[in-house]
Amino acid sequence: MSEQDSKVVVLTAFHQTGDASEVSKRVKDREDHGFADPRGRSGQYNLQSRTKHVPGKPPLRSASMDSLDDLTLDDYWTELEHIQSSNNDQEQHNDLVEKVPDEGELEEEWLKEAGLSDLLVDSADPIESRVLLSTLTRTQAAAVQKRIEMVTQTLRKKNKQQQIPDVRSIFGLPTSQAEKISDANGTPSPSNNEEEKMSSVSGEPSVQGGQGTETDINLEISFSEQAASFKERSKNNKLPSEEDTHMPNFRLLKDKTGTTKIGDLAPQDMRKVHSLALIELTALFDAFGVDFKSHKTLKIKYKESGLFGVPLTILLEHDQKKVPGTKVPLILQKLLSHIEAEGLDTEGLLRIPGAAIRVKSLCQELESKFYDGTFIWENVKQHDAASLLKLFIRELPYPLLTVEYLNAFLSVQKLPRKKQQLQSLNLLVLLLPESSRNTLKTLLEFLQRVIENTEKNKMTLNNVAVVMAPNLFMFKEIRSKNYEQELALATGSASIMRFLIKYQTLLWTIPRFIMNQVRKQNIENQKKASKDRAMKKLLKKMAYDREKHEKHEKLTVDTDVLQGVIRVQAPQFSKVSMAIQLTEDLKASDVLARFLSQDSSTVEQSVKREELCLFEIGGNIGERCLDDDTYMKDLYQLNPTAEWVIKPRSQ
Repeated sequence: MSEQDSKVVVLTAFHQTGDASEVSKRVKDREDHGFADPRGRSGQYNLQSRTKHVPGKPPLRSASMDSLDDLTLDDYWTELEHIQSSNNDQEQHNDLVEKVPDEGELEEEWLKEAGLSDLLVDSADPIESRVLLSTLTRTQAAAVQKRIEMVTQTLRKKNKQQQIPDVRSIFGLPTSQAEKISDANGTPSPSNNEEEKMSSVSGEPSVQGGQGTETDINLEISFSEQAASFKERSKNNKLPSEEDTHMPNFRLLKDKTGTTKIGDLAPQDMRKVHSLALIELTALFDAFGVDFKSHKTLKIKYKESGLFGVPLTILLEHDQKKVPGTKVPLILQKLLSHIEAEGLDTEGLLRIPGAAIRVKSLCQELESKFYDGTFIWENVKQHDAASLLKLFIRELPYPLLTVEYLNAFLSVQKLPRKKQQLQSLNLLVLLLPESSRNTLKTLLEFLQRVIENTEKNKMTLNNVAVVMAPNLFMFKEIRSKNYEQELALATGSASIMRFLIKYQTLLWTIPRFIMNQVRKQNIENQKKASKDRAMKKLLKKMAYDREKHEKHEKLTVDTDVLQGVIRVQAPQFSKVSMAIQLTEDLKASDVLARFLSQDSSTVEQSVKREELCLFEIGGNIGERCLDDDTYMKDLYQLNPTAEWVIKPRSQ
């Protein structure tokens, strides 16, 4: 790769590459436990001896091993062998060296990502941060306080003169309440009423012996607050343990104001969701003593053009010039569609590799012919296409799950119960950048379709998870330092992969408690904006400009409000506005149906029914696409000043 064709970027190394003595130690570790070194001298995995057991010596296990007994991880080691063999045939990447960040540096970065960096600016009035802080739960506030205190201690050690505001002044709390927040574990115990409420809806058995449904996922109460309640109850009451092999059929408790999915919100509200999700995830990890830290990075080189080894963001920039609005790389879309066109009933799909020489040749041919449309897809065999798919994923310079959060994904398995693991994965998906999130969603949906054909292709959920795990989690030159770490990575990553596939439809949901916090922030921002003179002047001018237009409608509007009527706008229809009476059972789908029943021929021919959505706009939200099961009267009571508009979903 020439300097002209490369660019310096930042990446994180998770483990150092061991020297000769370290390699020897790894070999001895495996032999002591009855396992031969999977890599062997050639750098490839010795499949025949990877699971050899020494009689009289119990095999070493990791926390996730029980859930993978039926797999014996054979497919995982086989996949690693193919990856290692492929890497040996390709240009070697630069080794990555782990850099230990300066003390307090991670906490400063965390505060910055959480939208709280202005708390660290001397003599600044952290208005935006105060708005965010005013909406936090106690466990979330404790997580923020912990990071602020760590930064403060670091600055004092470094003899810096920068002054950090007292925690009590930051949160605007009296001393007694601030002390309540700074519980030793960072998770203050809920009051009796709050505990009873969480016990009844969080899906865990209550202290009083209530029959909680373990499959219910409560999105109304903060996950970290539920965790605090769980810890408090588990101190005095032994809760039933979970079987590692059990994968519950989780369900979301119904929200009458509508379920909000990623992609339903305007960008300005999604930025608030990101900050809140980071704080909430950290609070959830803090509750169980799980370390949540990002990693500092060093420079390596990556390609700026082509298909394989190109960052998602750059790849999408190129693709969007050819196909505007593209959200998932075109090469990935084509690989998936080709595999499906050939049939998902092929036995061993994703598990059986394509011929190495043929896959390498196809990769080179795709690089030169894909964009000009001269590549002949009919010549690509099913297993070769699957190998190209996995190659594309693992060759991304930035891992699909991102440098920042890859270790956090793996740390999810340290949480005690599967419900908490699912909740943390939900928050992690919210934290992913849009390019990674869209690509991951497309990949997971494809993997689910593969599993739906398990009777013919023999690829169960466990099979697919084990085969795909090393492609998503074995990032570049990552090397485990010993057998225990290698086995933990294998079982842990496979377990997380199972969760991502099985519960994917739940992971793209924005919890209601976060949505409520976003609404509170918007309300607080509006209050502050209304006090600003410039804003008052602007509002006055806007009111004057609208006065004549709105005057003749005022009486009708006032009458509508009094009678519980909303006025829905629909620019695509001949009748662009309609007054609709609110009733207890009126849903968003009913509103759409009424407009369509008027005169469906007036809808633009380019707009399909499934593309239309009723939007909640303004009030305490920026813009939100409503799901069909939203009860309009309940939502109206939550946001009475919103406007209601029917339009196509954003592309």
